[in-house]
Amino acid sequence: MESIAVWQGTTLCGIVVWTLIASYLNVTRKLRSFLQPWVAHHVITGTPLIFQIQKYQHWFLDALFSGLSCVVSVPFYTAFLPLLFWSGHGRLARQMTLLMAFCDFLGNTIKDVVSAPRPSSPPVRRITATKDEEDNALEYGLPSSHTLNTVCLSGYLFHYVLSYTQYEDVSMKVVGLALVCLFVGLIGLGRIYLGMHSLVDVIGGLAIGLVILAFWLTVHEHVDVFIVSGQNVTSFWAALSFLLLFAYPTPELPTPSFEYHTAFDGVAFGIVAGIQQTYHQFHHEGVARIFTPQLTIPYFVGRMLVGIPTILLVKFCSKALAKWILPVVSNTLGIPIKSTNYIPTLHGNGKKSDGIKQSGYIQKLFFFSQQGSFDVDTGIRFIQYAGLAWSVVDLVPSLFSHLSL
Repeated sequence: MESIAVWQGTTLCGIVVWTLIASYLNVTRKLRSFLQPWVAHHVITGTPLIFQIQKYQHWFLDALFSGLSCVVSVPFYTAFLPLLFWSGHGRLARQMTLLMAFCDFLGNTIKDVVSAPRPSSPPVRRITATKDEEDNALEYGLPSSHTLNTVCLSGYLFHYVLSYTQYEDVSMKVVGLALVCLFVGLIGLGRIYLGMHSLVDVIGGLAIGLVILAFWLTVHEHVDVFIVSGQNVTSFWAALSFLLLFAYPTPELPTPSFEYHTAFDGVAFGIVAGIQQTYHQFHHEGVARIFTPQLTIPYFVGRMLVGIPTILLVKFCSKALAKWILPVVSNTLGIPIKSTNYIPTLHGNGKKSDGIKQSGYIQKLFFFSQQGSFDVDTGIRFIQYAGLAWSVVDLVPSLFSHLSL
């Protein structure tokens, strides 16, 4: 017990110390001044390659690469991962969720540290077939998140399939690996064809993704054991999630990257908190799995019809509750707040309760970052997605149990 508390405390203190040191020494700006010119140069010199690839413009290729981009987008995984939990493959689902959150944090951190441009459009033809792609285009370029996420998640899925099925046939392993490589290659090529990334972005996403995947395959067993049977799991993860909101670099210009990080930070916390409470009831290795007599297709469809509206309702209610509670709590504690999108009355430079004039200890503690006010949208978004994720692994499985699904 003592050793567990020590490593947890050391981890959290390490993040705090690193955040303070990085802020004091302007580490982000120094790294950016070194890396940004080099990356920007390669983005410019890589433009002729984009023109060469886009010479083969065709409506079929437009549809193919736009479709593939949707398949590996954040909204797709947001919809796919709940179904994976409800299919009985809880271990795979929680590992892919945490890996996705880890990829999102590291990838977006690097994006905003480097703050390197995407290929200039025009002259490059950029295709944004969905609202999600339009939002992606507002982020910085290096690394390509689609490439990075595809490497990590398809690579981990391939590893899981081999472990779960215990294939001994070498030819099947080679075919599987070839399919993964083909998929990753198509995603990378598609990002260039669509004008979303240059070659250096895709190579960066590939390299960083391989490093993250190798690291995750080393630690995933330990992470899973900690989540399902560790001590102080929920409290530790809550503190970790909170600190990771501050241990994020400030980009050269505002982008949606931090919003994506906040959402997946909340998702990871909701999943961990829910699994910790209900593992032995709903997520152990002996639960019914899809395509077995215990969980047939009609029953799984029933789970979808019950589960999807439920998690959407929880997401809506969590957001509404957070929009009401967080401003009240912030004003009570004397923390100046603002809202970029969610609360119109707080648009501006910040709002402070008239009844609170003095600066409290909590306010002084929070203002090590030298911000004039805090964007309450961050807390709202975190609670919204934490509530959604918790409902996926706790509330909805409870409904399944009561409905005999």
